Amino acid sequence: MEVSKLVFLDRRDAGKRLAEELTHYRGKNVLVLGIPRGGVIVAAEVARALQAPLDVIIPRKIGAPFNEELAIGAAAPDGAVIFDERALSLLNLTKSDLQEQIERERKEMERRSRYYRRGRGALDCREKTVILIDDGIATGMTVKAALQSLRKQEPAALVLAVPVASREAVAELRLLVDDLICLHAPAAFYAVGQFYEDFRQTTDEEVIAALEQ
Repeated sequence: MEVSKLVFLDRRDAGKRLAEELTHYRGKNVLVLGIPRGGVIVAAEVARALQAPLDVIIPRKIGAPFNEELAIGAAAPDGAVIFDERALSLLNLTKSDLQEQIERERKEMERRSRYYRRGRGALDCREKTVILIDDGIATGMTVKAALQSLRKQEPAALVLAVPVASREAVAELRLLVDDLICLHAPAAFYAVGQFYEDFRQTTDEEVIAALEQ
């Protein structure tokens, strides 16, 4: 397979290529939601192509106490928290061990929501075709939390669209949505950044600019 089919130039390139696979949703009362930070840049290109409004949804990863990069749970904007029960058992952790971190992440979700939206309220998902977008999915914990939160809002359809994801995440998340679009689900998946030539960290200012456009 050619390298161009495996690697995205950057998040904007990924968004444009993802939008090509979502054109059948144009005109279907669509709302595009991006997961900050990087997912919003991808989502902005999709929203532009579909001529749809763009908003954010801000789930937060709950990491292991000794390694916060190791996702063992995730918090959703509606206050719900999900856990990887197998990981908790293997690490000999209880949910109460993570309570302090959960509270920190909830406060961070609230802060980012206010900061990114600049006083605007969240857009209504009810009876809309909601397309959730991230720049890539490794374990899928935060995306799962976001999807479960969105399903409670009774959208007409719930779609997950990502440039790249692990095969394990795709298999699990497909059960939670009405449609799943993933451009690349490689057998060897180590990190989302390996599939981008430019995967520099997205800034808060870039997120705000994308939303205001």
